[in-house]
Amino acid sequence: MTTMKQAPYGSWKSPITSALIVSETVDLQEAFCDGADTYWIEGRPNEGGRSVLVKQDQNGRTTDVTPDPFNVRTRVHEYGGGAYTVVDGVAYCSNFSDNLVYRHEAGGSPMAITSDSALRYADLEFDRRRNRIIGVQEDHRDAGEAANSLVGLAVDGRREPSILASGNDFYSSPCMSPNGEQLAWLTWNHPNMPWDGTELWIADVAADGTLANQRLVAGGPQESIFQPQWSPDGVLFFVSDRSNWWNIYRYTEGNVVCVVEKDAEFGLPQWVFGMSTYAFTGSSEIVCAYTMNGVWHLGRIDVNTGSLQRVDTPYTQISGLRACGGDAVFTAGSPTHAWSVARLHPGSGEIEILRRSSDIIVDEEYMSLPEAVEFPTEGGLTAHGFFYAPRNRDYDAAPSDRPPLVVFTHGGPTAATSTKMNLSIQYWTSRGFAVLDVNYGGSTGYGRAYRQRLQGNWGVVDVDDCTNGALYLVERGDARADQLAIRGGSAGGYTTLAVLTFRDAFAAGASYFGVSDIELLAKETHKFESRYMDSMVGPYPEAKDVYVERSPLHFTERLSCPVIFFQGLDDKIVLPNQAELMVEALRRKGVPVAYVPFEGEGHGFRQANNIKRTLEAELYFYARIFGIELGDPVEPVPIDNLG
Repeated sequence: MTTMKQAPYGSWKSPITSALIVSETVDLQEAFCDGADTYWIEGRPNEGGRSVLVKQDQNGRTTDVTPDPFNVRTRVHEYGGGAYTVVDGVAYCSNFSDNLVYRHEAGGSPMAITSDSALRYADLEFDRRRNRIIGVQEDHRDAGEAANSLVGLAVDGRREPSILASGNDFYSSPCMSPNGEQLAWLTWNHPNMPWDGTELWIADVAADGTLANQRLVAGGPQESIFQPQWSPDGVLFFVSDRSNWWNIYRYTEGNVVCVVEKDAEFGLPQWVFGMSTYAFTGSSEIVCAYTMNGVWHLGRIDVNTGSLQRVDTPYTQISGLRACGGDAVFTAGSPTHAWSVARLHPGSGEIEILRRSSDIIVDEEYMSLPEAVEFPTEGGLTAHGFFYAPRNRDYDAAPSDRPPLVVFTHGGPTAATSTKMNLSIQYWTSRGFAVLDVNYGGSTGYGRAYRQRLQGNWGVVDVDDCTNGALYLVERGDARADQLAIRGGSAGGYTTLAVLTFRDAFAAGASYFGVSDIELLAKETHKFESRYMDSMVGPYPEAKDVYVERSPLHFTERLSCPVIFFQGLDDKIVLPNQAELMVEALRRKGVPVAYVPFEGEGHGFRQANNIKRTLEAELYFYARIFGIELGDPVEPVPIDNLG
């Protein structure tokens, strides 16, 4: 039996190193089936962050479909997704470097089927009857805002893309009926985001491939529709939040009927294309994923009776569910199970692991498990999060001591934190830090009303919830009041900076490509999010005063808390000047500040060395600010104004 050493929280040695986290670890996304073959995308930090399409055949042989340096990503909406499809062993993929769509046949070289890099494509769907690809096109050829439409692409590249539907600001989710006679899709307009209000349309596909008799099926400014999907017998299903919860519905004979009514979310905010939470594994059976209180479950639905049967799995996070004949394939993970591509055999309930994101095995006695917490916040409301206590089998602290706390704020802000294995969280907890991962008001997974708490209140509700969550843990005895840190990326970076500027609870923070001036964001960001803040802050420029009031950059005199900034210099969503203006203001004020920029990185870091650098730099920064003697050596980072 190992004798535990007593050492201050934050100073523990840990086997979960930054090098371990990035070594031989891949990001798994977008599982897909083509006959007996399964495909997925692997994001490989050790290959410069490129995304590779991988195939596993029915015999378990795994091969790369796309050669180096091909990068299977799309920049539609900047966030991408839905970058490939496969039919009869032929893959059609968007290449990130030139935005072209390529045809990949076994044994052959990639062949471009589009020719203009100013045209980007996503949500690729094969139209077998007409031997073409249907997808979303984003046209950047003209100055000003890009134009989005639904188009048809010739698979041999010999014809120009044909416009099928246009005139609205956004399109997604084209879905061809089994007989090839009808097309369904989603569309929406500024200022709505897809989780605010979308419309579901269907049309007849004429002999020449054009769309006729276009008609609205469901949705509108106050109803979010997600994932239209045809059943094998040609009935249109979709997810709607008309009841407050994203539940599954079907449209038949002009009527919309709820399939399963449950206080659970069967849908997601469409930050990326190609998302899927349910699929038909038979003519009357759906395999689905749904979330309740931040935890995901797998289920089977009998569409004739509407009964939902939960399928026992070890997973707490499930996404990208697709049908593979009578099976279902998806990506999934849990606090103790690495993110994986998995295949469910519904008849037996057996789950087969096709690929793990990492084969790293960490002793579970170094792993902290999440505790779902609900805590009081402003207006007599309750907010949600997951608490991770310090855990390391080799160490303990003095009974009277309390750990430093790092509050994680997710991006979006309309997104949600994940309970899948996150070694970046364990990096902190195994060293003696506590972590609170907050699902502040505005997060998804708790119904439309919870999601809409941010309407008009970004920079208020999220700031209150993150602050109140930390203070709740201090009061509960789980954290030190004088060693509270907060960190986040993108919109989470904005919340981080707003908390540090407008509240006094925290002693340090880390902003990853975060927003410091939301007025600048409103002026400079890309089309997809250019009107996002109309609902969260107010229409611009009419509400200019509110934008200024909630922008940390304008109130640096109120910020006396040390901050470290991480920024990709190729970021097109939150431009580098957002970080650089804030850094310079803090330098002038004499507040301890560090700035770590990365060449070749965009909105989110993909390269192994850069991911490793951020982990160590943030740890070093907090250790210097809190006066913690680290148990493991890490590479220092220069900190201005620190004596």
